[in-house]
Amino acid sequence: MSRNPKQFISTAGGWPASSATTAKGGLWSASPYEAIADATELASAVALELLKEVQCTLLKTTHGMCFSPYLEGQSPGDHVSEQQIRDRLTTIRPYTRWIRTFSCTDGHEQTPRIAHELGLKTLVGAWLGTDETINAREIAGLIEVARAGHADLVAVGNEVLLREDMSEDVLISYIRQVKEALPEIQVGYVDAYYLFEKHPQVTAACDVLLTNCYPFWEGCPREEAIAYMQSMFRRTQAVAAGKRVIISETGWPHVGTPFHGAVPSIHGAMQYFLDTCAWADTEQLEIFYFSAFDEAWKVGAEGDVGAYWGLWDKDGRPKFL
Repeated sequence: MSRNPKQFISTAGGWPASSATTAKGGLWSASPYEAIADATELASAVALELLKEVQCTLLKTTHGMCFSPYLEGQSPGDHVSEQQIRDRLTTIRPYTRWIRTFSCTDGHEQTPRIAHELGLKTLVGAWLGTDETINAREIAGLIEVARAGHADLVAVGNEVLLREDMSEDVLISYIRQVKEALPEIQVGYVDAYYLFEKHPQVTAACDVLLTNCYPFWEGCPREEAIAYMQSMFRRTQAVAAGKRVIISETGWPHVGTPFHGAVPSIHGAMQYFLDTCAWADTEQLEIFYFSAFDEAWKVGAEGDVGAYWGLWDKDGRPKFL
């Protein structure tokens, strides 16, 4: 996830407000309360019960987690070491079956191999943007990782259309390049759910649709969020023409400034995780939860909530175990 919140909410359009909330301009209205982000929130009986449920759910293992190995002080462009990747993957290994990666350069190309060594499956991504030289390196790295046998699925780009980093035609050319190089692996593209509706040629070019579904970034109150995410998923399914649809990102922050009706909180983050996993189990869905770890660098791109989406904190300490 890497987005300008204003860009996302203005292009996504709104859904009708429920009877419990009101909408302004198609967006969920601001909540009358603020996020609580201190230890007292975990002290209540309700929170303790939620905590037990989260622990049990994690111990049963999730389908997948979005994985980034950045440590404090690191950000995209910095080289990541094999040891930090291995340490972080070892931390989450007991709690997930798949990981999703975002890049195949600057050391990240080591992640899929290490994940396979630890018995995890991999959705391997190439990060594409406005720099053609970097794009070429990412595509080459993705192909190399996959040909070495360390990619179970591949993703060509992440939210490129959302950020308006390149045209539809250029994106499709990258997707086709990877498909030709990797005929035995399913190739997809990651973006916000509604962009698969807006770009049917991109949808057609993919073997699998990788849809990011974030009720939070559309200002949806936590109580309505799972129903809203289900609608996002169904909209992607409706244009998929029977292709496999995977939720490549979803989550809820536990700290930060409310975004319209969406309020970060420890309670909210735990309940959203539980509801997401329960829905995935009921319908046998493939969902990659965002994210494994908090990432401090995201504050610059996404505001104060950006650093607090992880199931583990930035230092690798579990929030809920």
